Amino acid sequence: MTAESNADPLLVPGEIVRARLALDLAPDGRFAEGELRLTDRRLLARDGGAADWQAWPLAPGLVLRHSDSGGLAQLSLHDAERRLALWRFTLAANPEALALLQHFERALRRLADPEADVDDEPASQDTDFAAEAPERPSTWVLLRLWRFAHPYRWQLLAGFALTLGSTAASLVPPYLTIPLMDDVLIPFQNGQRIDPGLVGMLLLGLLGAALAAWGLGWAKTWLLALVSERISADLRTATFEHLLHLSLDYFGAKRTGDLISRIGSESDRISVYLSLHALDFATDVLMIGMTAVILFSIDPALALVTLLPLPFIAWMIHLVRDRLRTGFEKIDRTWGEVTSVLADTIPGIRVVKAFAQERREAGRFRTANQHNLAVNDRLNKTWSLFSPTVGMLTEIGLLVVWAFGIWLVSRGQITVGVLTAFIAYIGRFYGRLDSMSRIVSVTQKAAAGAKRIFDILDHHSNVPEPAQPVAAGLPSGEIVLQRVAFRYGARAVIRQLDLHIRPGEMIGLVGHSGSGKSTLVNLICRFHDVTEGSIKCDGIDLRRFAVADWRRHIGVVLQEPFLFFGTIAENIAYGKPGASRAEIVAAARAAHAHEFILRLAHGYDSLVGERGQGLSGGERQRISIARALLIDPRILILDEATSSVDTETEGEIQKALDNLVQGRTTIAIAHRLSTLRRADRLVVMERGHIVETGTHDELLARAGAYWRLHEAQQRHAAERAQIALEE
Repeated sequence: MTAESNADPLLVPGEIVRARLALDLAPDGRFAEGELRLTDRRLLARDGGAADWQAWPLAPGLVLRHSDSGGLAQLSLHDAERRLALWRFTLAANPEALALLQHFERALRRLADPEADVDDEPASQDTDFAAEAPERPSTWVLLRLWRFAHPYRWQLLAGFALTLGSTAASLVPPYLTIPLMDDVLIPFQNGQRIDPGLVGMLLLGLLGAALAAWGLGWAKTWLLALVSERISADLRTATFEHLLHLSLDYFGAKRTGDLISRIGSESDRISVYLSLHALDFATDVLMIGMTAVILFSIDPALALVTLLPLPFIAWMIHLVRDRLRTGFEKIDRTWGEVTSVLADTIPGIRVVKAFAQERREAGRFRTANQHNLAVNDRLNKTWSLFSPTVGMLTEIGLLVVWAFGIWLVSRGQITVGVLTAFIAYIGRFYGRLDSMSRIVSVTQKAAAGAKRIFDILDHHSNVPEPAQPVAAGLPSGEIVLQRVAFRYGARAVIRQLDLHIRPGEMIGLVGHSGSGKSTLVNLICRFHDVTEGSIKCDGIDLRRFAVADWRRHIGVVLQEPFLFFGTIAENIAYGKPGASRAEIVAAARAAHAHEFILRLAHGYDSLVGERGQGLSGGERQRISIARALLIDPRILILDEATSSVDTETEGEIQKALDNLVQGRTTIAIAHRLSTLRRADRLVVMERGHIVETGTHDELLARAGAYWRLHEAQQRHAAERAQIALEE
């Protein structure tokens, strides 16, 4: 890309545009047009769908990072402290992005050394989102929870008012000790009579303050506990809903146990923090502030002595804060490892027992648990020193107050009542100070948990929604793939592929493992988006449809059907929850599942175990076919639907599939070539390319790639038959 002078009004006189990047995604991941320009002085940007431009002057310390994964890429601008901006785009714009990155790095090197020759130096590149340097966890991430707290702002305001009132009420009793000591008890010791009216009034004041503090404290705790539980529930719901809308490649890089831990344990920890510790912290701050005001109003000199340990405690809190925050994030990760072992082992317990690997799995769990223990021990070493040190400083502060107060009483500068009130306030003051120091720990735990949750919420799907979706309507089923290419990271899987599938046609995809068959099907389902080219249905690019709207017209039957815990009827009606029992039975009949369902103890109301335990592979597959039949899809995907069953069961499933494919555009993947003889066309793939197309007989006559696959399977079948005869 060559440098160019530009008369654009955005540019100042003499400013030169070095590189441009056309953005095709908005910050929220939807398709929208934007632009990024690099000049010899600034980086200019207009986000997708936005009208205003932003500018960042080029300066030492700026970093532009590039990463890509699963069909999407991004550039992010950072300074020494934080991320300044983020731009997303599809891989179609990746070459321009890499060129802009190269010019950016050259410009910064010129700033650092104007005499250096950097014209031909290559730019460094990241190749994966995971390679991006992680941001340091910060306590400020807790402020992002305001997004979930905002709907309850009036309840929170009422809770704060109640906190203010209960704190003020709790500060009344020490103040009343001054007249009790100076006007009642000490005069009585000197021979004066006690005034019953004064004593009664003071005691009523103490009782009233105690009752007010109790009532207001109960109300604030109850109100804020209700609000915090709702904030936590909203956080869990939002996180899970966002997780469901992420693309498949995100789940491929995450462990189930870790995700469960984030949504469950972390949100629960945040709830406890908001309902208990955040409230305590607010109370502590109010108590310390109001106590300090009262102390200064009574005696400024003694108040200054009281506050002496405060700077040292604040310095210690600052010293250990980062260590605690980092430590708690490590603990969260290691706990996710422990949960992941459980999530892996318990669903796969049959395989564990079949291979007698109980000891191995117990060892995996023990190792993960020991790692978690070691991380906790390192953190506890820091925390165990911090808390007693704060306690020691507060005790020293109390000792200094006693010494200085006695000296002031001996000189007649304060009364015994004032000193007594001071000591009472000091007890509250240092008690709250110690409580605040302990809250540092739970605050860092909550911050680490919030960061792990917002890591999910900040992740955008690699299958973005269109800004202005086109209604899918009822498609005819015509699918056209034009110059389609796709890659995972740096590995190309599909290369410049063209294919026209007519409405109602059955296409069989064949080829060796790794040839790109499943990836091609995933692209048609929009589990991923193409890197280059386009896939169109009835002449409309799939990326113009809302994802859910498009997938409603697709029925998928997988090699390993997944059934949820619930009844047979609920599993069949999963894609159409409002289906009537008659519709469910009709779908089951068409799938040749009705007979075996009736043989179950409770028929359609029989419970299916987790992942379909209690049913055979063929039975699960026929329920899966019934599930696809019920939604009446226009496009059908069969991914190795009969590969894991015996020949007799395959015959039953094949009858069900014959009912399923009628009148639908069907794309079938199968290693058993015999199952694809009913296909209108066979498409043979090798290394992401289509190498042959035609009917079964046409391809055999060509004696090409399909013929070689067919001959290999025939030889394998003959060998197995010979072995069976010998046995």
